[in-house]
Amino acid sequence: MASALPKVATKIKRVFPLFNRVLIKRDEPASQSKGGIVLPENSKGKMLRGTVVAVGPGQRNDHGHQIPMSVKPGDYVVLPDYGGVKIDVDGELYFMFREVDILAKLQLS
Repeated sequence: MASALPKVATKIKRVFPLFNRVLIKRDEPASQSKGGIVLPENSKGKMLRGTVVAVGPGQRNDHGHQIPMSVKPGDYVVLPDYGGVKIDVDGELYFMFREVDILAKLQLS
């Protein structure tokens, strides 16, 4: 997944998330089971994980201080079932979420 990030980052230079927004490339659903059985299109479901491609600078608090983002480009995250804004860039689909909508950050071993 990390090897695809540089190619994606060059395409995404035109999309700049603002405030506490995060641009995410969702993972593709599996087309085969672990046993090698090909899964039909209607059983794949939504993918609830993805890779952070770009982040905004962060939200400002009541005193004007910027709150730093807790995710950065390249992080692998868990997403909610619904939400996010679809963004099509050169035929590839990305999603824009608020940072607070991201459920968890995953650490791959």
